[in-house]
Amino acid sequence: MKDYATLRDIQDDLFRGNVSCEDLVRHHLSVIHQKKHLNAFLSVFEEEARTQAITIDAKVKTKTAGKLAGLVIGLKDVLSYQNHPVQASSKILDGYTAQYNATVVQRLLDEDAIIIGRQNCDEFAMGSSNENSAFGPVLNDVDNLRVPGGSSGGSAVAVQAGMCRISLGSDTGGSVRQPAAFCGVVGLKPTYSRISRYGLIAYASSFDCVGIFGTNVEDVAYVLEVIAGADEYDSTVSQKPVPQYSKALAQPLNKKYKIAYFHETIDSPGLQPEIKKTLIDNLDKLKTAGHEMDALDFPLLEYSLPTYYILATAEASSNLSRFDGVRYGYRSPATSDLQSLYKKTRTEAFGKEVQKRILLGTFVLSASYYDAYYTKAQKVRQLIRNKMQEIFKTYDFILMPTAPTTAFKLGEHTSDPLEMYLADLFSVLANVAGVPGISVPCGVDDKGLPIGLQILATDFDEANLLQFSAYLMKLN
Repeated sequence: MKDYATLRDIQDDLFRGNVSCEDLVRHHLSVIHQKKHLNAFLSVFEEEARTQAITIDAKVKTKTAGKLAGLVIGLKDVLSYQNHPVQASSKILDGYTAQYNATVVQRLLDEDAIIIGRQNCDEFAMGSSNENSAFGPVLNDVDNLRVPGGSSGGSAVAVQAGMCRISLGSDTGGSVRQPAAFCGVVGLKPTYSRISRYGLIAYASSFDCVGIFGTNVEDVAYVLEVIAGADEYDSTVSQKPVPQYSKALAQPLNKKYKIAYFHETIDSPGLQPEIKKTLIDNLDKLKTAGHEMDALDFPLLEYSLPTYYILATAEASSNLSRFDGVRYGYRSPATSDLQSLYKKTRTEAFGKEVQKRILLGTFVLSASYYDAYYTKAQKVRQLIRNKMQEIFKTYDFILMPTAPTTAFKLGEHTSDPLEMYLADLFSVLANVAGVPGISVPCGVDDKGLPIGLQILATDFDEANLLQFSAYLMKLN
């Protein structure tokens, strides 16, 4: 199979008859089987993908195919795909089948994308390494002894290894951008409310965003065009019109940008030296190209991580109360009454990390600690958002590392939750503030492990963010 750079290249050949959707599906299925050891997919919809391909090939011949014809996509195991299993990589949803399509899934299907399978992730999207799945860890394709990042590790690896062209993940505190950095792919978290969350299994509802993985910015822009926008099933989604992001990408960069970076990131003692050098080198390249660079103090950065974990665990405690063994999913066989049903089911079926976050969230929501933790964290969140909005009145973008290190070894941080949570040090800021962010690959460290840099923009400025991201990738 030809190594296509973009979906546009695929469609050029598709409409000329040089390749078919069947060929594309056959190719991706062969890679999935060949790299099964990476544990990226929990289900592969082999026969269904082939059938979809045949149907779309017929549409191609009659020139009625949708915008995403020829695009093979994987779904993180938190997105509902009707009549297919979905269980957030948790034992507690064993046997559960989605009753409807998530809005993003329906929009993909309407434009003739081919969904090839569901992808492994940290249980209920809680984790930074994809080691918390009930189905075992996902392995990084660059080095099988290292993590792919989390929580959308399976989705990142599937794109990294060529098992599919695009993956949809979810980003609550960096769960698309951090694995994108660890795997050397592009990972976009849009503005909160840009994409409907209908059909996304909730972790922390005021943080959760559907995100997109791809090998290039152009493909990500095409998919965002299709899945973003108003949705009658989600009252929290934005009503703002969706720009043609792909057209914005085609325009030349016709202005010099003002770009900020934070002293607190570049001088962080936990920042891996190669990542610091990569960031400084890219700042120098941008400055040489005529863009304005300014170093800012952002003392609130150190509060973004505790703010995130207080609020996200509180919301998780509430959201995950619905998984009780009564209506669907796993039910403990060793129960004697309703109380023991709840206790035993949740104890047996939730993994340790999920249990930990539910307990933390319940603690901060308890009457004695609500004002001391939850209310205070909400106030700090507002301060952080206000400060970010103030910065974006002057600057077009903020450039920073996606993660403080490259991919760490499997099991390296599992015994120390604080070390694991620090992997989110730079990524949670975008979620706390609700702004869009993207991670783009910018080289490798001395072990050959991918380095990702993160670009943040103001609300709903994805068009400029994508255009600038593509530009930054070309500089590398």
